[in-house]
Amino acid sequence: MTLTASRAVVRKRSFPVVLTMFLLGFLGVSAAAGSLALLFDLGGGQPTISWMEDFPLVDSYVVPGLVLGIGFGLGSILTTYGMIRRPRWSWLEGLERVTGHHWSWLATILIGAGQVAWIGLEVAYLPGLSWLQILYGPLGLALVLLAMLPSVKEYLKA
Repeated sequence: MTLTASRAVVRKRSFPVVLTMFLLGFLGVSAAAGSLALLFDLGGGQPTISWMEDFPLVDSYVVPGLVLGIGFGLGSILTTYGMIRRPRWSWLEGLERVTGHHWSWLATILIGAGQVAWIGLEVAYLPGLSWLQILYGPLGLALVLLAMLPSVKEYLKA
């Protein structure tokens, strides 16, 4: 439905679109909180960092905390904003031409795939399995799969 020649096309938000926005928002807020907990040891005692000895470039919780906060926290919140408001930024126009979709579509896929990889690394390197891994691994996969649904792709067409 076109409002006027000068206004954008109004697109209905289907359930998968709303669910994608919700999951991104949830991931963003919880990742930001998790980042603060890692960076400032707000959880009351981190797991021992002996497992980090075999992991390249990581010898404290600073790097994981920054990745969690900036990549998944800020990245997910910015992507949620992008899906809701659909801002056009000139520096992302080339990306939108290549994909045929608003930049938030590709960002959703990258955040979801990154989340799956992040959890995969945790499972491989951290001792034991956590309920957080059981929650956030499938969440990442859900973001990738939701972005592939026709209703989400249609909503995020460039």
